[in-house]
Amino acid sequence: MSESEVRATPAPRGLWASITPYLEKESLAAFFVGVSSGFPYAMIGATLTTRLAQDGIDKKTVTAFTLAFLVYNLKVLWAWVVDGVRLPLLGRLGQRVSWLLFAGVLVIAAVVNLALVDPSASIQATIVAAVLVGVAGATYDIVIDAYRIETLKPYQLGVGSGMSQYGWRIGSVSAGALALVVADRLGWSAAYIACAAFALPAMLTGLIVGEPQRHVVTIEKRGLAEIWRSIIEPFTEFLQRSGALLVLLFVLVHKVGDTLANLTFRLLFNDLGFSNDEIAIYDVGFGFWAYLIGIFIGGVLYARMGLKRSVLLALILMAISNLSFALLAMAGHSNWGMAGAIGFENLASGFGGVVVVAFFSALCNLRFTASQYALISAGASVVGRLLTGTTAGALIENLGYVNFYLLTTVIAFPGVLLFWYMMRAGLVDSALGTAGKSNS
Repeated sequence: MSESEVRATPAPRGLWASITPYLEKESLAAFFVGVSSGFPYAMIGATLTTRLAQDGIDKKTVTAFTLAFLVYNLKVLWAWVVDGVRLPLLGRLGQRVSWLLFAGVLVIAAVVNLALVDPSASIQATIVAAVLVGVAGATYDIVIDAYRIETLKPYQLGVGSGMSQYGWRIGSVSAGALALVVADRLGWSAAYIACAAFALPAMLTGLIVGEPQRHVVTIEKRGLAEIWRSIIEPFTEFLQRSGALLVLLFVLVHKVGDTLANLTFRLLFNDLGFSNDEIAIYDVGFGFWAYLIGIFIGGVLYARMGLKRSVLLALILMAISNLSFALLAMAGHSNWGMAGAIGFENLASGFGGVVVVAFFSALCNLRFTASQYALISAGASVVGRLLTGTTAGALIENLGYVNFYLLTTVIAFPGVLLFWYMMRAGLVDSALGTAGKSNS
């Protein structure tokens, strides 16, 4: 399989030609499902942290809610259900559309449940409610990712991934902002209930756009043997490809340095004496727009450079972006330094998010889209999250910020070198699945 199968149309020329792919039906669908994908994460992220802090919950207890995020890394355990189990009644709408509706209802119910618990009365009940939001949100992610990949044509994977990233970021930021505004006026319960509406864009998209044309219907599972095969086959099929083990190794290591660095930025800003207003302006505001620009650049460069070269460039930029924070740590409290570091990092992350997600999408076999993408997406973040949670703070205390960010840069480059080797050896092409083939 050659890269031309992933890039099935000529590279667009001119500004308008670069914009029009974002307006195609499939790309717009990717955006709207992305909006719904982003909001559950926001509900158990910064939004819940703020709610708990305002309720007087101590910091040590708040850290227990990281369990809700770990659920996203476990979604591969039940992704096979989304691929192989036909829902009663709803199933007549199609495998993907029916699961979009079902998972959307689960998310709404979980968020409303979280809205109704009182953290000050029972922290245990709040933890359970947050984990349930994580389970429902992860399930919604499984369905949304499969729907996006199967709806997009191979040449749309780059732009479509970009639109999905736009949707995810806008959905998470908008839900977080809405929660804060409503909470100030009507309380946190009303805030969470209001945010549950963000589950609707994906559900409506499924009903309007319909079942993906590229979805491959699998044999209905009957009996234990067939069920076991439905669990194992997505992984055995992937492992049988040439270069599969190296690809999995790349998935595990490529984002470790970036994750280690990203989750410590707020600690750096605090220790450098940046005010909340400065953090809001540069990290939240300036960073947000830089990220959106990076996403657009990623979609354009994916179309013009192709999959392999655009991914390699993105990996290099994401690795180097960590150096900007080492420079900021050396400079101290500098608004220009903060703007430069945040801007570079978000541009690189936006660009990388598009092309790397497009690569991961192209790795999927359309028979097992949900299961295989769940495996890949879970593996992409699990190592970095575990290392961050267990070692990042200690490394900063022992090394200092400058040496810590230099270390994260060094840690990022094995992923770069591994992908370069896979390119040279032809393993990127050989590992691609039917989602990246124009004749699938």
